[in-house]
Amino acid sequence: MKFKEYIPFIGMGFMLLLVQLIALALAGPFKENNIEAFSNPEDPGNVVVWVAIILIFTAFIFLLIKLDKKWIIQAFIFLTVGSTLYFVFIPFFSIGPYIEFIIMVSPDQALNLGTVYYSLFILSAGLTVLLYKYPEWYVVDTVGVIIGAGASTMFGISLEIIPTLLLLVVLAVYDYIAVYRTKHMVALAEGVMDLKLPILLVVPKHWKYSFISEKFDKEKREAFFMGLGDAVMPTLLVVSANVFVQASSFTVPFIGSINLPALGAIVGTFV
Repeated sequence: MKFKEYIPFIGMGFMLLLVQLIALALAGPFKENNIEAFSNPEDPGNVVVWVAIILIFTAFIFLLIKLDKKWIIQAFIFLTVGSTLYFVFIPFFSIGPYIEFIIMVSPDQALNLGTVYYSLFILSAGLTVLLYKYPEWYVVDTVGVIIGAGASTMFGISLEIIPTLLLLVVLAVYDYIAVYRTKHMVALAEGVMDLKLPILLVVPKHWKYSFISEKFDKEKREAFFMGLGDAVMPTLLVVSANVFVQASSFTVPFIGSINLPALGAIVGTFV
C-alpha cells in the first residue's frame, strides 16, 4: 500500500487518541463540578443500569424507525448533543455552584457569571445548529470528538476500575451478539445513517469527499466510518484507571496527570 492509503487509518487513530486525551483533561473539572452519572462508582449495579438503558434506548429507536418517525430520533440526538456540549464547556469557564475557578479579565475584575453561561449556551447551540444545517464530515468529527470525550469522562469518573472492566466485558459480548448473531445493531446503524448524526467518526479517503452527499449505497465507500461507541468504550477504561488506580504518574501540559495504568490502557487501544 502507498503511504496515502494509510492516511485514513492514521486519521482514525488520531481522533481516537484525541478523544482519550480530552477525556483525561476533562476528568478533574468534571469531578469538581460533580458531573457524574452514578453517585457510587464502586457499585456493580451501575453496570446493570447502563446495559438496561442501552437495551431500552435500542428498542425505542427501532420502534421509531418502524413507525417512520426518524425526526424524533433526530430531535432527541440534537437535544442531547447541545446539552452535552454545554456541560463539557461549563467546567472550564464557570464558577459558582459548579467549580471553584474564577475567570479573570483583569487583576481586580472577574467575568460576569451570567455572561459566561450565556456565552457557553450560545456556543453549544451554535455548534448544534451548524451540525444540523451543515453536517459535513469535519463538522461531524469535531462535534463527535467533543461528545465522545464528554461522555467518556462522565461515565469514566462514575465507575471504578472493576465495574468498568465488567461493563466492557458485558458490552463486548452484547456487541458480538448484536452485530454477528441477531445483526440488529447493523440494521439500527443503517436505519439512522442517513440522518447524518454525530454517532460516528468519518475519515475520508480523499479531500473531495462530502459526507453531506453520501448515500451509503455504493459498494466501495469513499470514507472510513467508526461508531462513536468504539471510541467511547476504551476511553472509559483510560479515564477510570487514571482516576481510581493509585500508581506512578507524570504530568502532561494541558492534560494533567496521567498514571501508568491509564497510559497502558491508551497503548492497549492501539495494539
